Formats: sequence, structure tokens, C-alpha cells
Amino acid sequence: MKSLSRYAKLPTEQPNPKSRGLDRLPVAELVALMNREDAKIASSISQVRRDIVKAVDLIAPSLRRGGRLFFVGAGTSGRLCVMEAAECPPTFNTPRGLVQSVMAGGASSVFRSREGAEDRALEAEKAVRQKVKPGDVVVGVAASGVTPFALSALTAARKRKAGTILVTCNPQSSLKALADVVIAPKTGPEILTGSTRLKAGTATKMILNMLTTLSMVRLGKVWGHWMVDLQPRSRKLTARGLRLVQALGGATEEEAMDCFKRAGGRVKVAILMARRKLSPSAARNLLDRHDGFLGKALSD
Repeated sequence: MKSLSRYAKLPTEQPNPKSRGLDRLPVAELVALMNREDAKIASSISQVRRDIVKAVDLIAPSLRRGGRLFFVGAGTSGRLCVMEAAECPPTFNTPRGLVQSVMAGGASSVFRSREGAEDRALEAEKAVRQKVKPGDVVVGVAASGVTPFALSALTAARKRKAGTILVTCNPQSSLKALADVVIAPKTGPEILTGSTRLKAGTATKMILNMLTTLSMVRLGKVWGHWMVDLQPRSRKLTARGLRLVQALGGATEEEAMDCFKRAGGRVKVAILMARRKLSPSAARNLLDRHDGFLGKALSD
């Protein structure tokens, strides 16, 4: 039992004095309390902005050189990892395998909690050894900062000569020594003691949003504030892509539709075709010469 006593000292396990009477408060006060606590999250992330910059400066060059990005976690952290990896292809047209997730307990744990999976360190080590190569980047996500699954993954990643990043809400995490970059916002105790799906989970999601979005910006997946590398795999995304070709390509609706179809749904290529009056192959070649950066291609 002595080995379990260390968990009592974790910042994510501390009681929040402001929510001591949680079960007795009327709903309006519960909402106000939770809202006040959630309002602290952005401020906590603001304190670790420099670390987020370091992480993006590690991820983007790695991806540019042919590396891949892995998010590894258990429980809530793991589900956030799965979500982040899953959303990159439709948003940024990333190739399959560029951004991946490793969830403790496997895919079934996404839908049904298997809390004991976080202690299966050997599974994490095996997954990293099978998937990760030198030059990749592994992001270990562990709200408590002591999750064996994340610890093992980061340890194995270092052995594989991959870049390592730790995202945790425990600034004193023992896992810090295993990471090239540590992002550790102080989110404070939860209103429901130990429930890190609350403030810690929200903070984690916000940080992962920044890591993927800003890395993709650095890779030329964005022009201005426009999502010009989306995958048009639904009616909504197809309509968005057509609007982008029309607005950014200076085309009529009919012209945008024609360019979009001939470009095979690749928005950046269609925009170049419309703006520069190019064939699909000429637009693709121009884009390739500028490493996929639409702004640079348009200025050529």
C-alpha cells in the first residue's frame, strides 16, 4: 500500500476547497462554480506558451523531414489523443499514418473505459517499438504525470531516438526527465476531486489543438486563416472547398466547380488553377516547387 500513497500527493488528486459542498448546491450555483473554475484554464495555458512554442518547433521540422507524430495516453488522455490524430486528415489532408495515436487498452478502450490499461507499461513499450522510428515525435499525455503507460512510451521513444514531448497537469511529474519538451499547465484541483476529464482534460485538449494546428500551419497546410488543404469527404467539406476556390481563386461558382473537379478535389490546386489560369498538372508542379505553400506559389 505504501507504493499507492504517492498518488495522494499529486496536484490532480487534491480536493478543491471551493467545491466542498458540491452535492448540496442548487444547479445555478453548480453551473456558476464550474464556469469560474473552467475560466482559469486559458490562463494556466498562457503560462506555458514558451513550452508550446518549443514543442511546435520540434514537431514541424520533424514532419517536414519525413517523421511522424504519435500521441500516446490512457483513459481521458488517451481518448483525446485518438481524437486529435483522427481529425488531422480531414482538416489538413495529412497522409495516413502521419499523425497517429496509441491508446492504452486499444481501440475498444475509446468507447468503454478500461482504467487498468493505464498500468500496462509493457503494452506501451511494445507499441512504440513496433511503430516509432528515429526522427518521429512522441507526445506522452498524462494528466497526473505518473501514468505508467505514458512513462513507458516516452522511455521507449527515447531509445528509438525519437523526439519526446510530455503534456501533463502535474508540473512536478517524474516523467519530465524523459521528455525533450515538457508542457505542464497548473490547472489546479478539480471541483470533483481527481476527475481529470474536467479542467485537466480541457487544458489538454486545448494544448493538443495548438500542437497540431500550429504545426500544420508551419507545413503549409493553411493560407492566411483558411483551411486550404481539407479533404472534401462530406457535403459540408465539399461546399467549404468550393467556397474557398470561388473566394480565393477569384472564380465564379461555375468556374470554381470546374477547377475543383479537374483538381480532383484538391483545394490548393484548384485555387492556383483559378487564380493563375493553369492546368491541373501545372498547378500541382508549381505547388510542389514551393513545398505545398499556397502563398508562395501564388507569388511565384
